[in-house]
Amino acid sequence: MGAQQPRATPVTEGPDGTGRVAPVPGQRTRQSKGQWPVLGVIALGGAAGATARYGASLIWVTPPGGFPWTTLIVNVLGCAVIGVFMVLISDVWAAHRLVRPFFGTGVLGGFTTFSTYAADIERLVDGGRARTGIAYLGLTLLAALAAVWSAVWVTRRVLAWRQP
Repeated sequence: MGAQQPRATPVTEGPDGTGRVAPVPGQRTRQSKGQWPVLGVIALGGAAGATARYGASLIWVTPPGGFPWTTLIVNVLGCAVIGVFMVLISDVWAAHRLVRPFFGTGVLGGFTTFSTYAADIERLVDGGRARTGIAYLGLTLLAALAAVWSAVWVTRRVLAWRQP
């Protein structure tokens, strides 16, 4: 017997133990049609979140060369909200399949602005305020992580306290 030829398309193991051909990248499958509603709600949520963030930047304007407090507050607030949201949809509420992409990815992804955070750091460093830029970099990371952790902890405590 000769050497076995490699398959042209990859095979994955099916749930029933039978081999099935994996989809070829770029090839449409029935499953990809179900992604359009998800993409649609992410886009709608992203537009809403970005609009809210833009509104925050109009209300709390950062002066040229000033510390970017608005971006810091928006990012920390968004991280706290995602902590509460994840506990609610994981531990309390069986959410519709489009809620997480709409609110978690769309609204909060559009509201938080880590690209502006990076641009703020660059602006501070280029403006001769490297120490402030590095402090802002660290402060945002620590505050964002603390916000998520604290929001999860507090939300779980409140839910446990409300249980009979």
